[in-house]
Amino acid sequence: MLTAEENRLLTQVGPGTPGGELLRRYWHPVAFVSDVCSDSPAKYIRMLGEDLVLFLDKSGRVGLLADHCSHRGASLLYGRVEERGIACAYHGWLFDTRGNCLETPAEPPDSKFYLTVKHRAYPVVERYGMYWTYMGPAPAPVLQRYDVTERGVISSIRRLESLDCNWLQTMENHVDQTHTVILHQATRQRGVDGMNTARGLIDQLASTDYTETAFGISRHRVDADGYDDSDLLIFPTCQRIYNILNFKVPIDDTHTRRFSFLIDLGLGNASPTDARAAAGRDPSGRIRYADETVGKTPANARHPFATYRMDQLLYQDNTVLETQGAISDRTVERLATADKGVVLLRKLLRREIDKVQHGEDPIGVIRDPMNELIDTNIQVYIDAVQKVPAPVSAVSVAPQPR
Repeated sequence: MLTAEENRLLTQVGPGTPGGELLRRYWHPVAFVSDVCSDSPAKYIRMLGEDLVLFLDKSGRVGLLADHCSHRGASLLYGRVEERGIACAYHGWLFDTRGNCLETPAEPPDSKFYLTVKHRAYPVVERYGMYWTYMGPAPAPVLQRYDVTERGVISSIRRLESLDCNWLQTMENHVDQTHTVILHQATRQRGVDGMNTARGLIDQLASTDYTETAFGISRHRVDADGYDDSDLLIFPTCQRIYNILNFKVPIDDTHTRRFSFLIDLGLGNASPTDARAAAGRDPSGRIRYADETVGKTPANARHPFATYRMDQLLYQDNTVLETQGAISDRTVERLATADKGVVLLRKLLRREIDKVQHGEDPIGVIRDPMNELIDTNIQVYIDAVQKVPAPVSAVSVAPQPR
């Protein structure tokens, strides 16, 4: 268990908090490329406890600015998008994508006051059909690339708009492999009968192990049927599991947004379009976008005031993550031997927070653009799939993103 102070240290994401400053040393996905266009050029974004506006100006540049205007605090979401930037609807202060103030219309014609105004802005880069941002101090590190995306084609990206709990709960779920054969005992496999017992399919799990690597934590599992795979938790908020790349983006201390990239590796395991999702395509037509439903009623309620569905893998994860509480109370938990991955993740998180507090780069920050490909052990997964034919193993088809 943790002390209350330790729990706050690991879970707070806002500006100026130790955990928030760590998270700001990495690039994070912001939105689908299709989220802003000429017909809808601005989108409200909340992440890392900050209110922001993503916008596409009429010159084709994309910016991410603090939502509240530097003048009197009105939202820029309702501003007028122009060729040079976005102008606050209240008094017309015009900001470019870098946060430079270009005009203050109500000031005298010869006023240079606008030159003294600098609005908070974050760099935006387009990659993989997404917009990404870096919210930390300059200079920004290299935006990560992954072996799984280089080996395959991104066929779809899914977004769960808001999971009503802290981001760390979602990451601890990844370094907890025993839950997959108990919680998901009736949904994790296709073509194999599930069970409905306290033990679930635990006897099919031969061993699990967790090892720190240059970019995070390697998760190794061996099943009784011979399936042997290693995947990677890419510190701090990403995971590669099977042919899926998942990102958990902290909205604030008590909400998390998730993006799941489905990679077609030519193995015949790209999942079909999910009828639960409202789908669209990116401007190139290559990537299918989908917004997932949250699997609870009412959608904006929390336990015990919400009714959760437990009939699909994704919904099962949502249920156990949210019912821990908006921020899990780790002062009263009882960890056991199966929680060694959780213990390792927390140890790593504490250490990297301390490094940032001492002015050092944390693990996984890439400065050399010539050495930017992250090895997620995708070849190990490909070998495992080809060794164990369908439908014996759950990994022979892509599971629903978690």
